[in-house]
Amino acid sequence: MSEAGRWIHHEVEEGADILYLTGVWRLSNLIAIADALRALGLAARKHFVLDGSRLQELDTAASFILYRYLATIGCTEAMVSARRFARKHERLLALVHERMACPPAAGKSMHLGLLQRLGAAAINMWRLLQSHNAFVGALALELLSLIRRPKLFRLKETVSQFETICLDAIPIVALVTFLIGVVFAYLLGLQAQRYGANIFVVDGVGLAICRELSPLLVAVIVAGRSGAAFTAQIGTMKVQEEIDAISTLGLSPIQVLVIPRLAAITIALPLLVFVGDLMGIAGGMLIAAWQLDIFASTFLDRLHSVLPMSAPVVGMVKAPVFAAFIAIIACRMGMLVARDARSVGMNTTSTVVQSVVWVIVLDAVFAVVFQRLEI
Repeated sequence: MSEAGRWIHHEVEEGADILYLTGVWRLSNLIAIADALRALGLAARKHFVLDGSRLQELDTAASFILYRYLATIGCTEAMVSARRFARKHERLLALVHERMACPPAAGKSMHLGLLQRLGAAAINMWRLLQSHNAFVGALALELLSLIRRPKLFRLKETVSQFETICLDAIPIVALVTFLIGVVFAYLLGLQAQRYGANIFVVDGVGLAICRELSPLLVAVIVAGRSGAAFTAQIGTMKVQEEIDAISTLGLSPIQVLVIPRLAAITIALPLLVFVGDLMGIAGGMLIAAWQLDIFASTFLDRLHSVLPMSAPVVGMVKAPVFAAFIAIIACRMGMLVARDARSVGMNTTSTVVQSVVWVIVLDAVFAVVFQRLEI
């Protein structure tokens, strides 16, 4: 028997090419099987029949080599049939043929140039903004529905979220704003001492903390703390198909998951900004007494006379807007999570980045608008 005949035997019966598979078709004999197939020298005809009556063993590697050979000589699926295979071999051939027909899991990687990267980033950003815009529209419709049917509002969930967002965040907000007040007063005091203008440190600390630093810092803290938590919680629920379960029960995921978080953070952020104002001023007062010989009573009298009521009000006005943007971005990114853990991490990171960027952009917009309005 020839070397090729050990693995495959070709005959023509009634105008059809019959290929008798012989012996052990396994990975260990793959090279010999491939050589035997090439030695046949077949060309595409109307019909090929694979006969498994002489086959002892078969694995996926040998099946793949056989189908690939038939494909290279021009055979289509309709031109190939099988007969007399063991049941297990039939299932294995069907599985290999099915997998070969599937598209590849990943395309060929390409290294994009700088211009291509900028274009791809711009397209992705535009699609993300469109997604956020659609989400805002859906949220607006749900809020209108809530106005018509106030009983749909989930008070217990809102209170629970408020506790997590506001009460649990007070220590970190107080610490950060206190230290910022200390640093700002210390650096400003170093310059003021050169000109004997120590008292003006009170003016700078009061205006900077209440109008800009406290709202901005508190919003960044909440974005990194609560915004990331929103995305991770909703994303995990989507991975575990809990959001699908909510929809199956006839409930709106926006009503159940988004609106309580939006309401809680919108109420909590102005309160946290107020805490930040007090602690930032307390930090400045500490440095003023220690470095500049400005006692607490003198500091408070000066602050009362120079700090306009508009300064803390401006900070309070900014807070709900910052909160709304953080909540919308965080909840939307949670809804966009794919059904894998990697996507949860990526979307959580994206939430923090987007929230911080939007907070800074909004703060700049508020600064320009208030300046135009002379507030």
